Amino acid sequence: MMAQIMADAPETDLTMDPASLYREDVFTDRKLGTIRHLIPVTAEGKPDESRTALFIGQAQIVTPGGLLPLSFEIEANTLPEAIQQFGVAAKLAIEDTVRELQELRRQAASSLVIPDAGAASQILGPGGMPSGGGGGKIRLR
Repeated sequence: MMAQIMADAPETDLTMDPASLYREDVFTDRKLGTIRHLIPVTAEGKPDESRTALFIGQAQIVTPGGLLPLSFEIEANTLPEAIQQFGVAAKLAIEDTVRELQELRRQAASSLVIPDAGAASQILGPGGMPSGGGGGKIRLR
């Protein structure tokens, strides 16, 4: 949800959009996760009834590389609905994340270049020495 600001970005507009402000309430059970309730407000901080409130779930999953934070939208109109829908939304976020990690792993594996065994034998002769007639500078007597 939050924009990342790179330190070396030459011309970054750091102006907040006063028409897109939210007040945030945070709820947690201190076990499973957190629900952020984003309430739209005007630039004066008053409730903005023209926009819909949002519920954002947050949790962490354990991976071989460490904890991986998850953030996901919960389709709900009230806090009790968001609490009830938390598990379903978290499960979908975990499944999506696992699929993305598998795809990244697949892409990383397919980017490896492994030379053909036949190509190596054309370049190197027996024992790994260059093939061909006496092109090397080291000679054994």
